[in-house]
Amino acid sequence: MKLSTKGRYAVMAMADIAQQGGEQPVSLGDISGRQAISQAFLEQLFAKLRKNGLVDSVRGPGGGYSLAKGADDIQIVDIISAVDEPLQITRCQGDAIEGCVDGEKCVTHELWAALGRQVYGFLAAVTLGDVVGGRNLALAASVRRAKAPTVRSQA
Repeated sequence: MKLSTKGRYAVMAMADIAQQGGEQPVSLGDISGRQAISQAFLEQLFAKLRKNGLVDSVRGPGGGYSLAKGADDIQIVDIISAVDEPLQITRCQGDAIEGCVDGEKCVTHELWAALGRQVYGFLAAVTLGDVVGGRNLALAASVRRAKAPTVRSQA
């Protein structure tokens, strides 16, 4: 699966902010120290997180970042998507056949594409609150999926 450092570090940094309780903005220097992530790298990530409405920033002394909404309202997939991290398991682009074997879908294409959809669904069903709250992530995701309205095709 192509989930690089950007996605992992963005989730770690957001979880760090959520753990701090949200009363005061959290500086990138503090996150950098606690999570062992370069502050310069965090600055790049937080520009994207702010642009996507996941964090708010406060300038000046005592400034930093806070969550733009509650941790239970932020899905992990939104954090990963905000930092331009593709959730791709096949070597093809999406479900296209380009990039497989000789312009054809490889024999395992559907296996990897289905796994990618499962991973995406799981990350869409898990919230930042689930992660920092120490909840059973598989249970939380399955409960949310069960409560989600199903889309029925119209015939």
